[in-house]
Amino acid sequence: MLPPATLTGSVTTTELETPQFDPEAVAADLEGASAEDALAWAIEQFHPRLYIAASFQKTSSVTVHMASRINPGVRFFYLDTDVLFPETYGTKDRLEERYGITFHRYSSMTLEQQAGLYGDQLWARDPDACCGIRKVDPMRSALSAVDCWVSGIRRQDSLTRAKAPKFAWDKRFSLWKLNPLADWSEKDVWRYIHEHDIPYNPLHDQGYPSIGCTHCTRRPAAGEDARAGRWAGTTKTECGLHG
Repeated sequence: MLPPATLTGSVTTTELETPQFDPEAVAADLEGASAEDALAWAIEQFHPRLYIAASFQKTSSVTVHMASRINPGVRFFYLDTDVLFPETYGTKDRLEERYGITFHRYSSMTLEQQAGLYGDQLWARDPDACCGIRKVDPMRSALSAVDCWVSGIRRQDSLTRAKAPKFAWDKRFSLWKLNPLADWSEKDVWRYIHEHDIPYNPLHDQGYPSIGCTHCTRRPAAGEDARAGRWAGTTKTECGLHG
């Protein structure tokens, strides 16, 4: 695999604000690249107009560790819905302490304001609307001044993510999106975490393969899909950030 600096479309630092590259050629190159090479290319190409999202699930632990080693100056953010698990907030704190970083926080209206406008427990009555307010709107704010964002999604996560490219134009948010772990297996993720002794969300050890908000996340039952515990009892499968 070619090192990041020689990947098709690499540019100089003077071009960072208006990157010029052949998207199809770059996407093809990155598809066969390792996660480290793909992330290194994106950091070289877009930093400081690159933002790395953290959900404080296991893949976030991987991308935080990996990106911090490539460039300690990279920027990270998270969406605080105000109803994340205590273990999730604790994971954020441990990652910040371990890597000497700060996760920029983006949030929406308070839960009280939401209840005043839309009624109590909107997540139970209209989870799409709730995710739109508490996740999608803050995400638009987070990505409004950058050219590329990094996600930790994997093709093995669900059928809706099975064809996720490593690098492509994100039509929803109108910028480039990198999924460096798209082709990683569950074993790949855990192997990397254990090899590097990376802090991760302890809810994974308690039977939660996918972790979201407290009101909309439960442990999957035996034999259920890994994401069956998200918005259980509804047809909803995504929060709106990834399609």
